[in-house]
Amino acid sequence: MEYIERGTPAYRRTFLSMLLGSTVTFAILYGPQTLIHTFSEEFNINPSTASLTISCATVALAVSMLFITVFSNAWGRKKIMGLSLLLASLLSILIAFSPDFKTLIMLRIVQGVAMSGFPAIAMTYLGEEISASNIGRIMGIYVGGSAFGGFVGRVIISTLTDLFSWNIAILVLGIFSLICSLLFWIYLPESKNFTKISLSFANWATGIVSGLKNKNLSYIYGMGFLLLGVYVALFNYISFPLSKPPYHLSQTVIGFLFVFQLAGSVGSYLFGRLTERYSRSRLMSCAILMAFVGALMTLSGHLVLLIIGLMLFASGFLAAHSVASGWISLVAGPRSKAYASSLYLLFYYTGSSLIGWTGGVFLSRWGWSGVILMICCLLICSILLVIGVNRSLRREQGEIPV
Repeated sequence: MEYIERGTPAYRRTFLSMLLGSTVTFAILYGPQTLIHTFSEEFNINPSTASLTISCATVALAVSMLFITVFSNAWGRKKIMGLSLLLASLLSILIAFSPDFKTLIMLRIVQGVAMSGFPAIAMTYLGEEISASNIGRIMGIYVGGSAFGGFVGRVIISTLTDLFSWNIAILVLGIFSLICSLLFWIYLPESKNFTKISLSFANWATGIVSGLKNKNLSYIYGMGFLLLGVYVALFNYISFPLSKPPYHLSQTVIGFLFVFQLAGSVGSYLFGRLTERYSRSRLMSCAILMAFVGALMTLSGHLVLLIIGLMLFASGFLAAHSVASGWISLVAGPRSKAYASSLYLLFYYTGSSLIGWTGGVFLSRWGWSGVILMICCLLICSILLVIGVNRSLRREQGEIPV
């Protein structure tokens, strides 16, 4: 098989395309995060209900990813990813004209289904096309693009909401995403190592069962569930303490604070490179510890310490996700990689929805301290999963990097 090597034109085109695809997906998915406070006030609903704009989209995305793999195996990776990005962008433009909260939620559910094609297939595409020696680096770029996309979406929406309205903000984001989606389609190299498999429920069921029966993969699925869940919970509700004493920050300033999430892009790329030298279990533990310390720092009451905490938290989360994403392709069997990736992302985004929503309950009852307590407890659980998979892999398959 002919794999894409670092330093080649195809590698650079893949680099750019993955950055564009991640930017579109995560700008659309998490851009409205800064509007949770706005929706809560405008529609007179509680924070956990307002957060359904994020949770409903991620649930729809997570469930859809299980089935989109069947079509990508039959129709090709690039086609599914490209159509997914284009449809999600067009739906953003439509969402800008939502007349009420119920319509907004319904369209976000449809959008979640539409955008599922990119994250479900991107890891599989990279695993098939990029050489094994470079998969850690390019996976770090893909994950880092999610931080960049989240930042771009939040800044566009928060700034334009302050200047105009949330409708105008989402409209502009949709147009921006549409342009990026077209560029993705132009630049991404065609698959060379893709093997077409006919549409078959039996093939799909076999692949899903195989991915679920693998005990080592189950540990990694659990990590994804907890890690994205705590990440979304923190950033869903950070605008509530920031808009109150002692900070009193405006919507625009809160949006620009998400620039510190870009530190996470550096962390994901760095940890992706470090997988070539150090064990994934050690790197995962370090990344989770960074997130734990960062979460605690948001309780300080000092803006500078809070910002440093956000940087540490984002860096730790994205580094951990980068390492876990690469781990999936190593642990899964050759014929079940696509299904294992989809299952990982199913748990990943389900955690985003459930834990993200639960954070609103903790916020309403116990304030910001309650949210951080929940996050820290779940991060400790994720460390236990890392220990579990490390021991299991050492016992069963010592040749797999752990």
